[in-house]
Amino acid sequence: MTLWLIVWKSLRQHALSTIVTALSIALAGGLLMSVWTVKNQAQATFTGINEGFDAVLGARGSKLQLVLNSIFHLESSPGNLAWADYQDVAHNPNVELAVPIAVGDNYHGYRLVGTTEEYFSQVEYAPGEKFAVQPGGAFFDPARKEAVVGDFVARKMNLKVGDTFHPFHGLIFDEKSQHAETYVVTGILKPSNTPADRVIWTPLEGIQKMTGHDPKAATDVSAVLVKLKAGSAMAGFRMDMMYNKQGSRLTFAWPIGRVVAELFDKIGWFDKVLALVSYLVAVVATASILASIYNSMNERRREIAILRALGARRTTLFAAILLESASISALGMMAAFLVYGAIVSVVAHIMRAQTGVVIDPFKFNQMMVIAPVCLVLMGALAGIVPAIKAYRTAVAENLAPLS
Repeated sequence: MTLWLIVWKSLRQHALSTIVTALSIALAGGLLMSVWTVKNQAQATFTGINEGFDAVLGARGSKLQLVLNSIFHLESSPGNLAWADYQDVAHNPNVELAVPIAVGDNYHGYRLVGTTEEYFSQVEYAPGEKFAVQPGGAFFDPARKEAVVGDFVARKMNLKVGDTFHPFHGLIFDEKSQHAETYVVTGILKPSNTPADRVIWTPLEGIQKMTGHDPKAATDVSAVLVKLKAGSAMAGFRMDMMYNKQGSRLTFAWPIGRVVAELFDKIGWFDKVLALVSYLVAVVATASILASIYNSMNERRREIAILRALGARRTTLFAAILLESASISALGMMAAFLVYGAIVSVVAHIMRAQTGVVIDPFKFNQMMVIAPVCLVLMGALAGIVPAIKAYRTAVAENLAPLS
């Protein structure tokens, strides 16, 4: 009890330096936990999303670009496929389902993606989960100019069932490139927490034959989403060989998760830079504890001498300084969770707005334990130097009357 009273009195007496130092620890701890969480959750989420498909067939080019364009609705299409290419892959004995998509238009920056009804009726975007419309809506009629709007787009653009809109040409919004066609919203997708939430879904033929599009490419598709037959372990290898090794005209991106992992391999250096910055902030914050307590030791010498004269042992004072140092770090780590929550919540919001991918800011991860333990220990270690100084304080010299 005496030990804690000594620590509490010191923390209260040096409240300003305690708060400033604790805030520096909070920033360091919050950054460490945030970098770890965003990195690991983003990688796990992105590599785990495939919209229920195993592969993507597209024009010759980058597999990563093909997947980002077709599954995540980012990037531009590497090119078009002839309808015959879609039919070939659809009838391949290794394929269970092939769904064509067509892109190339937008509504105020949100992509229109043309597809067939199989995308909604036969595909599970997650185990046991199919895309569904909210009550009062319905999926589009393939023969009509109708659209099903992703939940995110509907909320941002205030679209509801029965509303109409005019698409714009291209993937980047330009108010001068509005199409003449009018589409009717027939349904709003239930939230899926996937990139599909950021898309306006229309019949395939509607995109293909939109006014202003090349009439020669009226049957072309941007890509084909492929689901391989279950139990055929060699199916992907066979098709990879057929399209990528033996062929030279098309690209077969398989498996989707491994292709997306290439993206994180390419930006891995950025994660390391952020982690390094976090470590440096932690070191600086720990050093600030040492400096704060050490610089206060001169004014504490008489107080320490009095405690010694009253019977306090050297080891007690040594432990008190270490405990004070650790306490400052512990207070900082309590505040670090607020910093962490703020940072990750903002990142999660931006990530969902830009990609449709959702991460959970409050999902437990091991860094939530490792960071507090390590920083509190580092704080305690930072107190060793001033604790030694307190241990060596001369009693008689510092009890002399002040002149």
